[in-house]
This record gives sequence, C-alpha cells and structure tokens, in this order.
Amino acid sequence: MSSFYFLGIGGTAMASVAVALSHAGHAISGSDTQLYPPMSSYLDDHNIRYFSGFSDSNLQSASPDFVIVGNAISRGNPELEYALNHHLELLSMPELVRRHLIAHNSSIVVAGTHGKTTTTSLVAWLLEHGGLKPGFLVGGIPENFSLGCRASGRSEEGFFVTEGDEYDTAFFDKRSKFLLYRPDIAIINNIEFDHADIFDSLEDIKRSFRLFVNLIPGNGTLLVNGDDKVALEVASRAFCRVERFGLTRESEWSACNLSADSEASTFDLLYQGTLLGSIRIPLFGNYNIMNSLAAIAAATHSGLSVEAIIRAMPLFKRPKRRMEIVGTYAHNITLVEDFAHHPTAIRVTLEALGELYTGRRIIACFEPRSNTTTRNIFQQELAECFGPASIVVMGMVHRPERYGAEQSLNTGRLKQELQNQGKDVFLAGENPTNYPADIVEFLHPQLNENDVVVLLSNGSFGNLKNLLTECLKKIPE
Repeated sequence: MSSFYFLGIGGTAMASVAVALSHAGHAISGSDTQLYPPMSSYLDDHNIRYFSGFSDSNLQSASPDFVIVGNAISRGNPELEYALNHHLELLSMPELVRRHLIAHNSSIVVAGTHGKTTTTSLVAWLLEHGGLKPGFLVGGIPENFSLGCRASGRSEEGFFVTEGDEYDTAFFDKRSKFLLYRPDIAIINNIEFDHADIFDSLEDIKRSFRLFVNLIPGNGTLLVNGDDKVALEVASRAFCRVERFGLTRESEWSACNLSADSEASTFDLLYQGTLLGSIRIPLFGNYNIMNSLAAIAAATHSGLSVEAIIRAMPLFKRPKRRMEIVGTYAHNITLVEDFAHHPTAIRVTLEALGELYTGRRIIACFEPRSNTTTRNIFQQELAECFGPASIVVMGMVHRPERYGAEQSLNTGRLKQELQNQGKDVFLAGENPTNYPADIVEFLHPQLNENDVVVLLSNGSFGNLKNLLTECLKKIPE
C-alpha cells in the first residue's frame, strides 16, 4: 500500500477520492484552506488526517509516496513549491483515479455540459442494484451510497463509473479531466459553451470532446444525445459503435408516453422502436428523462437485463443539490436547492419545477458564481432562462474584481430585462455586509401560501440555505 497526500483535499472530488483510497487500505493525509462542512465533516467522519492551511512543514511531517495536486493549486503554493524542490512525485487527481481506481476495470465515463452528476449516480446505482458492485467517482454525494467515490467491490475485473469533467486537470496538465479516464462505454449528454476561464469558444470545447471520443476503443460504445446537434457532430468521428438516446424514435434509445405525478416520472422505454417496458423514476423534467435513457443504455451495455433496470429505477435517490427538497414549511412553502448555474440548466430546472408544482408560484434565487456566468458571456441567455419564475432574486456577482466593467455581468441591465417580462426582481448585496441576509429580509414579507423557493448556485450562496431555513421555520402555522 502507498501513502498519498492530497494538496487541496477540501474539493468534493479530492475528498471523495481520498476517502475511497483510505478504505482501500492506503495511508491518506492532505491540506487545504478554509475547510468547512460538508467536506470537513466528511473527512472527519472517515478519520482522514488533514491540515488547515498550507505550509511546507505539513508535507515534511506527512512524508508521502505521492502528492496529489488539485486543479485549484497553482505555483506559489508553499507545499507545491516544497514538493517541486524536493522532487516528490506529483500526480493529478484524474491520473490517480485512472491508475488506482479504474485500473483493470471496464470504464464507464459520463461527459457533457449538463446532467453528469445525476447520470453518473444513476448508472452506478443500476449496476449496484444489479449486483455488479461498481466503483464510482461522482461530483457530488449520491444518496443511494452516501459516498462520492469508492473502489470496485469485485476482485476480478468489474466496472468503474466516472463523472467525466471537461475542466482542466492540474497546473502541469491542462488536458480535460475526462481524457485520463480511458472510456470503454462513454456518454455525451450534451455540449454547450462553458468554463470561459479555460475555453475560448465552443470550437475549443468541441476539440476536447473529439479527443475524448477518439479514446474509445473499437469494441467500446459511445452513447450520445440524439437531440443535440453539437454532440452528434462530435460523435460522428467515433471509431466505435454509436447509439443515440432521445425523445424521438429516430434515436436507438427513446422514451414516449411521458407523465409525472408528485412522486415520480413515468415513461415507456423503446429500443430501435420496440417497447421494452415502462420506467418509473423519482426525477422530473425532460432533461432527467434524457439522463435516465443514457443511464439505461449504459447499464444494458454493461450486461444488465431490462427487467433488472426496471426494478432498480424507482429506488434511485437524487444526488444532493439536484432539485433537492430542503423542506416544506408553514402554509405549504417549499424550499428547493439545485446546482444549476448555466442558463440552460437554470431554464430546464425551473421548467421541471413548474411541471412538478403546477399552479404554485416559483421564486428563483440565483448566484452568479461560475467563471462564465460572472461575465457577460451569457448576458442575453440569463435574461431568457427564468421563464417560470415570478420573482427573481439575483445574488452578488462572485469575485467581480476579476473582470473589468466591460466584461462583467451587468446585473442592472439583467434586472431591467426581467422586469420587462413582468417579473419582480431584487438585486441583493447593495450593502455587502448585510449579504445574503438582505435576501431573507426581502423574501420574508413576499412569501405567500404554496410558494416554491429555489436556490440556484454551484457554490454556498453565502449560507443562504441555512438562513432561509431558519426564517421559514419561524413562520407561524
């Protein structure tokens, strides 16, 4: 067994991989700055030793065989400088996953701009329920497992399911992470422009996805969104079997007769036009039907029967922060949290909530936090994606000092355009010292019976969830 030191251990994927390797018998330690729950609690619960803050003395005391460098770590970090000066062996997290977790297993990689976490979690669950004991790495915490990562449970060759992020790998390796995961079965959910800090254009992103497709062996399988023209274009260069999934019968895997109730969605599953059975899944929105089709196709190519898949689907639990119902409070006011931060993800999430909570008013609280949405790249798209919401609360732009006024998201203009659509809009953070309490102060008198409040952010939103929860608990019956 080896000893691994995780430089940047507080990241969701880094902490999850650290715990998985600890369970496999390796010695694990690490460090990060500003470690806080849930990841600090996760590490504590699994007895992972970590340092708060960076210092070369941390590495000296740990004396690891390998230093795993998170992609948020850059030159100038004192521990990284120590590791370089003393010729310690550096590995990126994706390289570590490939060597020690994917290893000899069949590799299933889920890629795409949206839907990766849910689809990866669902594939892993289907294989688990089918008795295949897969290993997996998910960019979140799948509720069926309560672990973000684990090794395969089979001594012989098994399966490892990886959420394949297109973001870069490490300061010394600027390839997309998914290029290190050696796919045998690959899913491309969709391809849109994102990650403006590392990609210059959609063409730049397509180039990474083409390289990903080119890694799939001839006896492998590529499953691609048949309703996404960009994904189909990228898939057209594959050297392996390609199957499409979609909501029309032109795709090999398709769904029809879609319906939903308050608990789940139901659809008929078809393969090449032939009815295979009826699926019931506790997910909502057409985008989650697409995620389900992709996962079903991957599970089938892994050897599971349709009958086994049909039995497993109703037992799936959504990953945390994917349309997660935080609670329902007095006067039937419901608080929901979602990871959506791209205009497309915001739109489909709100549409799904509109279908799930028919006739109820939706209040959307959005935090412009990602490197793309804090800039004006999606200025117009953000003005068009809040359709089902009656009230829009716009959080403070995260770290606005990174860009000049000519590049930053113009929230004042966005407010005006949303008001022109008849929406009530609140721009939070006028007094930064009172943020995000000012959002709670704005919302409290606005709330009506049956309202649905949804938090949309890929970050903490300044602890808004907890502040709102405390406020809602105090509303009298």
